[in-house]
Amino acid sequence: MKNLKSIYNIKIQRLLILFLGALAISCSSDDDAQVVTSAVPGVASLVLPQDNTECEIGDVVANMAEVAFEWNEAVDTERYDLIITNAVTQEVTQRLNLATTSLIVRLERGNPYTWKVISKNSGEETTASESYKFYVAGEPGSNNVPFPASLVAPASGTTVSPVDGKITMEWEAASTDTDGDALTYTLFLDTVDGDQEPPEERKGLTVTSMDVEVAPNSTYFWHVETTDGKNTAISNTYTFKTGDNTSSVQGQVVSTSQEILDAIAAASPGDNIYIRGGEYVFDTTIKINTSGSEGNMISLLAHPLDETRPKFDFSSMTENSSNRGIELGGSFWHIKGIDVFKAGDNGMLITGHNNLIEFSTFSECSDTGLQLGSGASNNTILNSDSFFNADSTLENADGFASKLDVGTGNKFVGCRAWQNLDDGWDGYLRNADNVTTIHENCWSIQNGYLKDGTVSGGDGNGFKTGGSDNKDLKHNAIYIRSIAVGNRFDGFDHNSNRGEVTLYNCSAYDNGTNYGFGSTNPLDKLTIKNSNVLGAVGSINATTLDVTNNSWMEGIESSVADFVSIDYSALTGPRKADGSLPDVDFFHLEADSDMIDAGVDVGLPFNGAAPDLGAFEF
Repeated sequence: MKNLKSIYNIKIQRLLILFLGALAISCSSDDDAQVVTSAVPGVASLVLPQDNTECEIGDVVANMAEVAFEWNEAVDTERYDLIITNAVTQEVTQRLNLATTSLIVRLERGNPYTWKVISKNSGEETTASESYKFYVAGEPGSNNVPFPASLVAPASGTTVSPVDGKITMEWEAASTDTDGDALTYTLFLDTVDGDQEPPEERKGLTVTSMDVEVAPNSTYFWHVETTDGKNTAISNTYTFKTGDNTSSVQGQVVSTSQEILDAIAAASPGDNIYIRGGEYVFDTTIKINTSGSEGNMISLLAHPLDETRPKFDFSSMTENSSNRGIELGGSFWHIKGIDVFKAGDNGMLITGHNNLIEFSTFSECSDTGLQLGSGASNNTILNSDSFFNADSTLENADGFASKLDVGTGNKFVGCRAWQNLDDGWDGYLRNADNVTTIHENCWSIQNGYLKDGTVSGGDGNGFKTGGSDNKDLKHNAIYIRSIAVGNRFDGFDHNSNRGEVTLYNCSAYDNGTNYGFGSTNPLDKLTIKNSNVLGAVGSINATTLDVTNNSWMEGIESSVADFVSIDYSALTGPRKADGSLPDVDFFHLEADSDMIDAGVDVGLPFNGAAPDLGAFEF
């Protein structure tokens, strides 16, 4: 009996084990089981303290102030970490695993801070908000420490290849602090620790980027100190490495007259020819007849690393109509930074198309400094000067000329012509008709006078818009923000031009006659808008007139009191490093001038409610 009972118990135990095993298997995971994952938490939107502000503070105890933090809920988020960093000491204050979206934290007064919020849920991923800056004010009457600059480039740990031995350092910083004080910056950069005394040119900066010289294959440390004159904030220190030096000059470098001629003769589309600074003597015309192509211009450029410019000296030439300095018959050339001096005729004659002549000068030539003819079209003359050009008979030589048998679509931008024997610009036509030339931001000054200031035998117009032998040809001339000043005869002259002339925001002063648009052989149409004249206006005639919103109209009176300066001597001063026109006070309007906002919209950019009158917008 006892044995049967034991056998029965054993069987029951085995059945129980089998049941529990089957139950375990039925509860285990298999390929069809559902896996639960958490979504990535969203980004918290920061509310208070606002970015780049002095925050409101609560109770203050022992120089510690209550600061209220607030942010908006982020989607798929269960908890938040609030991270606050003292921007001066880099001390970090954290409040972790917050279930609310607001909190009051005590912070030391008189310091700038940054803050952000980390969004979290049960998953492994977190999401950080953007970072805001704020300032906790010190005691009343104290001066706030400015926010330290944020270093941008080179980023820490990167390798940068210098170009021509230089790299660009960049940082982000406000121009004023929370007190309204102007800020300046000092750039520290060295191969020791980033704390070595910087040179004077890196101190007291008002810009937030700077090109600096560096050695190749070296390790550098850098930081920026920001000061309002009383307090200074110091950025983090970054480190970076420099790679091999690279060159901005990609092309052939020439340094003799013969090398220049050989390089021009062998040039093909896309080639760059760089000319070292210095004087190059030529006794015959440089003829350029090969062409580049659209998108692959041939470039003849001053070497960008030289302090002196290349000067092409043609003074050994005799005065003769065939003795031009440069004859550009090719197309798609870019010529920049060259001074053409004392050619026996034109300094440069362009007969090709789609060329760009930039930041060059043409002086003391025996005919027009730069002339376009023989069908030349769609050329741009940019930021170039032509001056003191005169022939020996004292009857001819303009600054610039788009004339005779010229083509259409040529453009002068930012150019100046002064003290040329004849006209600043000449548009006289022969064997061409109905062509258009544009002049934008061009200055014509004291033409009709020689280099020594004496009166010449030429016409002495600032801008001669056209004219022709039979007084029947049309040269459509457009002038935008251009100035005629001190010219011996007319500032703007029509000279029997039968085409259309347009003046937008132009200025004229101290010319023999400011406007010379006569009624004999008149223009087909004359449009003058938003322009100003000081002194007698002159004659304004055409078959069709569209003349409105100018300084002599609609109750406006132009007087010396309207202008910051009427001294035009600075107009011929040095150009900026990029070739653009110099900053001048001449003909800039005083704040109380009734010429401010007195114009009409003609498609040019302007400030205020309406365009101002004249070449310079207030």
